[in-house]
Amino acid sequence: MPLDPVLKAFLDQVATMGGPKTWDMQPDEAREAFAGLMQLAGPKDIPIGKVTNIAIPVAQTEIAARSYAPVAASSEPLPTLVFFHGGGWVIGSIDTHDGLCRMIANSSSCRVISVEYRPSPESKFPGPVEDAITAVEWIEKNAAELGVDANRLAVGGDSAGGALAAVVAQIAKGKGAPKIAFQLLLFPVTQIGGETTSLREYAEGYFLERRTLDWFYAHYLPADADKTDPRISPLAANDLSGLPPAYFMLAGFDPLHDEGLQYAGKLRAAGVSVAVADYPDMVHDFIYLQAVLPQAAEALNTAAKALKAALT
Repeated sequence: MPLDPVLKAFLDQVATMGGPKTWDMQPDEAREAFAGLMQLAGPKDIPIGKVTNIAIPVAQTEIAARSYAPVAASSEPLPTLVFFHGGGWVIGSIDTHDGLCRMIANSSSCRVISVEYRPSPESKFPGPVEDAITAVEWIEKNAAELGVDANRLAVGGDSAGGALAAVVAQIAKGKGAPKIAFQLLLFPVTQIGGETTSLREYAEGYFLERRTLDWFYAHYLPADADKTDPRISPLAANDLSGLPPAYFMLAGFDPLHDEGLQYAGKLRAAGVSVAVADYPDMVHDFIYLQAVLPQAAEALNTAAKALKAALT
């Protein structure tokens, strides 16, 4: 199937605008550019029941988080998604993903708590992983105060955030806590340093480029990092049995497509319930492009409905 024509026209237009590539920028410059993209193309003015900013203690400091209660939510504790934003561990934030989290909360009738893990290169691996698991443990411990139903707790995220969600699910299984009921994995990074057909074929010109991925990985990982560590490459884990059910959103023209599909298949082979929504004419994280693509909202709402079905 060819690339969606509306999406292709948008990508062609972006290409003609020129400007520096992500890998030619400093992290602060790339963060500003990404925030600009999300302001231009991302979801805006999404009504929500209630937004609460919270602080989560981690490693002798605090990280920010943002809790979204859906429109018309009851006063009872709500099933909750702990969400980790994408951006290669370097450029995203709870602000860039604010509209997306509002949409997920409303469509799923769940609370969404978006976590501002400390970014790289300021906090390299394993810093973001430790922030992520600490945040989920803290949310479970403080569930009553947060309006969270600790028995219906999910993790999720997009791209690098999807990797963090997958890793948190593995760590939580290994520890025996917290109890994670569901994984919402949107275009997840599942291996660093491996080769796939999609990584080669869609390396350039399809929104996320391989050189951008390499730039992200160089900022995220220490020079001596073992890329086969499951906390870096969740696909490398030996035993995936007993993990929570997972919903994958993938895109046909995404360099990360094949590794996401491989992780879904490996989970399924281990006896995990897996659903895969594969959009063959789309690119990585096309859900960002709400102002451009009607499919963006549809796909995100479909994923949120799967979350709702799993937790309610």
